[in-house]
Amino acid sequence: MSLDCTFKHVLGLDNLHLCQVIYSQFGLAIHQNDHQAKRRFVEWAQNGIAVVPDFHKRILFTDEPHFCLNGYINKQNCRIWSEANPQVYVETPLHPEKLTVWCALWAGGIIGPYFFKNDEGHNVTVNGDRYRAMITNFFIPKLNNHDVQDLWLQQDGATCHTARATIDLLKDTFGDCLISRFGPVNWPPRSCDLTPLDDFLWGYVKSLVYADKPQTLDHLEDNIRRVITDIRPQMLEKTIKNWTSRLDYIRASRGSHMPEIIIKM
Repeated sequence: MSLDCTFKHVLGLDNLHLCQVIYSQFGLAIHQNDHQAKRRFVEWAQNGIAVVPDFHKRILFTDEPHFCLNGYINKQNCRIWSEANPQVYVETPLHPEKLTVWCALWAGGIIGPYFFKNDEGHNVTVNGDRYRAMITNFFIPKLNNHDVQDLWLQQDGATCHTARATIDLLKDTFGDCLISRFGPVNWPPRSCDLTPLDDFLWGYVKSLVYADKPQTLDHLEDNIRRVITDIRPQMLEKTIKNWTSRLDYIRASRGSHMPEIIIKM
């Protein structure tokens, strides 16, 4: 399936029909209660929109993937949904050179990218301490120009996100306006089809940052910064509008995972 087809749909450039997704990364087993959890979240979100019509524009969606120097990205565009864990094999380098990149995306723009590095400036993966340091030293200061009381924060169920110290830190800023496992509003597990970063951002960035075949992580980092900075507000507006259509589909399908047009890995 072509990349052009993917972004025509995401950006609303035509009336392209959704295609049945075939996910192929690690193979995610659908648990018995997943559909119920997703239905509850969708009903909560749509009730919020019914009361406050621009409610969906007040949600900061957050996520972090690895971008490998060889062009592999560990998120989220390719998976297989199954009632049992499927046997899926993906060829990846044993010890890839990679960047771990965090962003927050909402109707008002993108906060980030933030690249996880240690005190020596070397690229590292994310853990609880590094995630909380990012929130304290990077994310919260970036929110100074926004009315945090009107914004919600969404994060997935990664362990570094849901440790008690992390949840307490986020509650200090967002109070009950936190969408997360162990948060005031539960984020349903295995719901990458409900986040605009997985649905749009990471695939879009990947489609561009490897075009000149970067040979160093610094070059790749520069490309990622440039591509994200250049994303137009209209693209984000259409991405968030598309999110409300996804809610409609998931509610009508009683919590089924969303068929998606995907980027071929």
